[in-house]
Amino acid sequence: MEHPAIQRRTSRQVHVGPVAIGGGAPVSVQSMTNTPTRDVEATVAQIGRLAGAGADIVRVAVPTQADTAALGAILARSPVPIVADVHFHFERALEAVAAGVHKIRLNPGNIADRDRVRRVIDACGERGIPIRIGVNEGSIVERRDGAKRAAEEAAPLVDLMMAKLESYLAIFDACGFGDLVLAAKSPDALTCIEATRRMARRWDYPLHLGVTHAGDLETGIIRSSAALGALLADGIGETIRISLAADPVEEVRAARELLAALRLRAREEAEIIACPTCGRIQIDLLPLVAAIRRALRGRGAGLKVAVMGCVVNGPGEAADAHVAVCGGKGSGVLYVDGRRVRTVAEADIVAAVVAEVERYGRRAEAQG
Repeated sequence: MEHPAIQRRTSRQVHVGPVAIGGGAPVSVQSMTNTPTRDVEATVAQIGRLAGAGADIVRVAVPTQADTAALGAILARSPVPIVADVHFHFERALEAVAAGVHKIRLNPGNIADRDRVRRVIDACGERGIPIRIGVNEGSIVERRDGAKRAAEEAAPLVDLMMAKLESYLAIFDACGFGDLVLAAKSPDALTCIEATRRMARRWDYPLHLGVTHAGDLETGIIRSSAALGALLADGIGETIRISLAADPVEEVRAARELLAALRLRAREEAEIIACPTCGRIQIDLLPLVAAIRRALRGRGAGLKVAVMGCVVNGPGEAADAHVAVCGGKGSGVLYVDGRRVRTVAEADIVAAVVAEVERYGRRAEAQG
């Protein structure tokens, strides 16, 4: 069955090292290290894990000069482009640019002296380094007392976010700098959706999607998918991060799965589908699904693998899978392209599924 492809918005394109963002390029996946950047070995190791999971771009925090001093060594060993995350100290941005970082994440609202912001813009312009700017819900209201703050807090939130972003863009426009990526974030999914739709209608810069402070692995994936899925399905968004209070590798896996579910990126491993379980199952399905997923990590790209709990509806539900297993009492029935091939003991199911996936892949390669 043919499904219509998502029609993506037209945007400018910027390059973060060799990775293109916008202009029709594939939606890129980002994450951020949680190691002290000055710890080169720990940071490089985590960047490697993120890249191995499918991250296209990795961001690192540079709050101190020791962190920017480590960038040269990190960049020399990183398999993916690196973004320097700068908030309060413009010097860190200049040091990151001098180190050869591929992109700067800058918060102009945290740097009161506009001349210092312009110095960062000029340095990035000379090196051809793009900058991501944005607004977060928690940072748009000025931290002052009195009637003015009260009036700002009473204004519609998204209106305030757009006004703040417009004030930032005026600085870049005055400098003739256009290699920008924009973002508008909130812990609230609906606020993210509305703010990002407003940006998409108003500007043609590439947009970074993310829900800030989304939560832990359980809640954060749901909240992020609600916002990012709605926007991506509308063709909005050129690069994404699913922010989680968890191992950042989980951010990458969740982002890749979201993009694959919307057919915006191809899966680099088998797609696992599984039944939701019911009173009919006679096999310990949940750990079996987890074990098969682990065993197929990085294998079976382009294949659908179904793991079903019973032989009642399982064969029919798994008929369109390339490889399927339907659980029985202490056993599993294996299917390939909907055809029953053999029955194996429950203890042998994982190995049997992996063997069929690898055999399927070899046949596909042989057939060209």
